[in-house]
Amino acid sequence: MQDSVTARKPRRWRARLIDAVSDWLSRDVEPPEAPRTDFARLCEHARPADVILVQGRSRVAGIIQSVTLSSWTHAALYIGRADTLEHAEARAAVDTAGWAADTPLLLEAQLGEGVHLSPLSRYRGEHLRLCRPHEMPPADAQAVIDYALNRLGVPYDRRQILDLLRFFFPYGLLPRRWRSTLFEAGHGDAVRAICSTLLANAFASVRYPILPTIHRGVDGGMVFHRRNARLITPRDFDHSPYFDVIKYAFFGDDVARYHELEWDELAPRVARRQPGPPRR
Repeated sequence: MQDSVTARKPRRWRARLIDAVSDWLSRDVEPPEAPRTDFARLCEHARPADVILVQGRSRVAGIIQSVTLSSWTHAALYIGRADTLEHAEARAAVDTAGWAADTPLLLEAQLGEGVHLSPLSRYRGEHLRLCRPHEMPPADAQAVIDYALNRLGVPYDRRQILDLLRFFFPYGLLPRRWRSTLFEAGHGDAVRAICSTLLANAFASVRYPILPTIHRGVDGGMVFHRRNARLITPRDFDHSPYFDVIKYAFFGDDVARYHELEWDELAPRVARRQPGPPRR
């Protein structure tokens, strides 16, 4: 009995440490910039199964930006407005949160929170991009949403964040047991998820491509090979030829009258280097 209690203590200590590190990594460390997205129009025109990309400002977002060489650090699935959900667990989450019937909702996987629902308004003022699966039938779009909703409550795969952190160290200098297993398809707990992996698996459930690997077959035709979902990153939805990138400029329709935009002509210029004292 005493041995079981003793074994429980390290687990609790480890869980507290992981939660503390997750909270530290998830905390925003940069002030928000001026928004470059017309948020009202994005909410108005978003469709179910659209992917919303977010340029994060947290410490873990900085890691993802460095590793993926992209400003997009998070991907979430737009599932519609609260009053359109029929999934029982999703309805319970809406009732518990007390969201209004017309609240636009996202399904996302986040560090420290796992797979959960969030109002789209949480990203008001952030730099966003909407990626829409090109000509996806409504039935397939609903199947993608159902797949994702069935993962509500799944914990976040913290191991993959540790794998990303290891890329900051020279690979050859790390002990073999510390080397990243990010590229091993069978590694880790398959039940856990990260944001882009969850979405990749959801679209794969209806065999919709994101960025497949293409090879020429024996007969000369093109053969598609599905990429490991763990290798899909938020930027892949932006680069994919199968997703339409939809942008809503923050000044709305004024872009059609760009000659009339007011520019600050008094912006500080780069100071010229002043000549120093003559050398002897």
